[in-house]
Amino acid sequence: MFGWEFPPHNSGGLGVACFGLTRALSQLGLDVIFVMPKKLNVGAPWARFVFADMPHVKFRGINSSVTAYQTSSKTSMMSIRRNGAEIYGNDLMSDVLRYALAGREIALEEDFDVIYAHDWLSFGAGIMAKEATGKPLIAHVHATEIDRTGGRSSVNPDVFELEKEGMEAANVVVAVSEYTKQMIVKEYGIPASKIRVVHNGIDDETMPKPGGWLPRLRQLKSSGFKIVLFLGRVTLQKGPDYFIRVAKRVTEKNPKVVFILSGSGDMEGSIMQLAAQLGVSDKVLFTGFVTGPERYEMYAAADLFAMPSVSEPFGITPLEAMKTGTPVLVSKQSGISEVVKHALKVDFWDVDEMANKILTLVDHPGLSQTLSENAVMEANRLTWMEAGKKVDSIIQEVA
Repeated sequence: MFGWEFPPHNSGGLGVACFGLTRALSQLGLDVIFVMPKKLNVGAPWARFVFADMPHVKFRGINSSVTAYQTSSKTSMMSIRRNGAEIYGNDLMSDVLRYALAGREIALEEDFDVIYAHDWLSFGAGIMAKEATGKPLIAHVHATEIDRTGGRSSVNPDVFELEKEGMEAANVVVAVSEYTKQMIVKEYGIPASKIRVVHNGIDDETMPKPGGWLPRLRQLKSSGFKIVLFLGRVTLQKGPDYFIRVAKRVTEKNPKVVFILSGSGDMEGSIMQLAAQLGVSDKVLFTGFVTGPERYEMYAAADLFAMPSVSEPFGITPLEAMKTGTPVLVSKQSGISEVVKHALKVDFWDVDEMANKILTLVDHPGLSQTLSENAVMEANRLTWMEAGKKVDSIIQEVA
């Protein structure tokens, strides 16, 4: 299994998914060799970790005013097959291609039955391992370049082509939602018959643990304020600008509601400017990236968790909020909206409807309590073990 991150060294849901799935597969009796691109202080008792630091392979860099691999990643993969270790550049794509080369070497050294690659960062390694050994490949798509950039016209062509090549090379493609499956069919031309949907899950092991102490949140609550929480990357995909516009609508009608935006990303500065322009700087708190016990406390303190994503393949953060008993509002353009019934749902662009739902929730404690109780029950039903059983059946299908 080729991955790119694993807790505690993870930036988002991809690492959490790798943790949850490997644990479930191990409990189902599978032996997992988890490969990462470099040596990190990570591990798990249920999987053997292999790191793609390869001292016996020498990489040669050159000083150049141009960036290598400005053409498609398909050309890049052809180049790496032809030139071996002659990898140029010092950027993310170069790291991905180095990992692909290492994937081939590791595959020739290990004993295994099936190759499993998570997302485009690992697809190159999966492709090379399959070419070297002839073993079947499963490509697990957690998000697409179209999700990340907001549309086909804005994609990085290198990333898009590597995604496409990985899915074409795979024997089976796993999508985290029906929403993602349809996008793969439409935008990448992959046959629907080749794609299996496996929704993400949650359990006690992958949940943030309690124990944090955020006195300002407690002070707000004791003063009678209601808290609406955004927790995620501050990027176009996650819709933080809609969150701020909703804050404007809601606080105009109910000044006792505070919006907390927790996370970091390339839109952080512009989102702060937007809050100032709309006159809600005193109603929106920016916390930066939080994890661990503080993350748990954020969920527990919130009266509502909001995920106004423009394009969300699944969305693990709403499940985390639900498991703490916090009501959630999710965009209809998300995979999680397919599997949760007890959540508020709205189109990401419908700021007025989003504001109306928030105002209704904070004004009606009975509704909030009902959503809270049902949220916990739903989160307890959507487990990583259920996801692991589906993945196990796919592995048995191709092995």
